[in-house]
Amino acid sequence: MRPLRPTIRTAAVAAGVFALATGLSGCGIRGTAVPVDAGSAPSRATCVVHGPQASATPGSATTSVQLLCTSLLLPVTRLVSVPEGGDPAALARALLDELKRPPSPAEDEAGFSTAVPQQLTVSGPAKGDPAGALRLNMPPDDLAPLALAQVVCTFAGTPAADARPTVILGGPSGDRPKSYACTDETRTHPETVQGNGSPLPSADGR
Repeated sequence: MRPLRPTIRTAAVAAGVFALATGLSGCGIRGTAVPVDAGSAPSRATCVVHGPQASATPGSATTSVQLLCTSLLLPVTRLVSVPEGGDPAALARALLDELKRPPSPAEDEAGFSTAVPQQLTVSGPAKGDPAGALRLNMPPDDLAPLALAQVVCTFAGTPAADARPTVILGGPSGDRPKSYACTDETRTHPETVQGNGSPLPSADGR
């Protein structure tokens, strides 16, 4: 048996390709000659927590902490124990504990997460610090940018930061505290907060 002539072989291959493309179209899949990048799967995160909110009880209060959802900082309502005496550092610790706590099932279902490490702690100002300064157990800019943004925007505007829109944070010792602002840019691009702190003079102005 003689081999097929080139024109007959080419026609046969073309017919096979046409049949395959027709079969795919019939199944609802459109045939294509080149790979198609369909993009990533759509996110199912709603960033909206459903369900009843906890009611404040004696010695506690509802407040907002900043969690991550679709790479944004968004507020989530939590019930926090209110320290007696209004100590800013004690309130900062209570808020930080909430940031370290895993999201509740409802928060998790809505797509929320936290980047704040469990080993992070906060204390009051060291000797010579500006009024209202808070000290972390690691330099703020050594934190992951998303974690630092969560801390800054959770503390900002609360008594932990003397109700200021900026937060004065320092590391364990030896470095000057810096002032970090929580802005719209911080909330929409949390990674920009790292390295943007403004160094502050010590309490004696040096």
